[in-house]
Amino acid sequence: MKKNKRLCLLVMPFLLFMTACGFHPIYGVNKYTPVGAETKFENIYIASIDDREGQFLRNELIDRFYRSGRPTDPQYTLSFSELSESIKELGITVDADATRGQLKISTHFTLTDNQTGEILLERSLRSIATYNILASEFTNRVSEESARENVLRDLGRQTEQQLALYFKRH
Repeated sequence: MKKNKRLCLLVMPFLLFMTACGFHPIYGVNKYTPVGAETKFENIYIASIDDREGQFLRNELIDRFYRSGRPTDPQYTLSFSELSESIKELGITVDADATRGQLKISTHFTLTDNQTGEILLERSLRSIATYNILASEFTNRVSEESARENVLRDLGRQTEQQLALYFKRH
């Protein structure tokens, strides 16, 4: 019982100090921001991205940003550079066969103000996923495609996070 009291006495001041440290949520309206970041997302036009992977990433962002339909007169434009993909074989066996694959996709995005043409935010993004390499070619293709989709979803999440942080600060 004494151990629980000591632990409680140590943890309580920490919890009290955490409430006064200035942390506040990114999403939603609170006393620090009258407009949430998610409402700013609805004013962003997402430019087309080349290739099938770019279309997947763009659709992922559309699903994340446009909760009440696409913008008719967007205030911002979000554009991406070409997606750069690399695949490495890892986990080499004695027979020189790979047992793991590593997929890395990187890109660069730019947020531009449509009224002034000013670049508001530029960020480089990168995501990595690994997958098993098995004896079946079909299984390998399915595993690689699943890893690719996971990487693209992560790039969408990173983009949303970077934009939310930007809009929270400005």
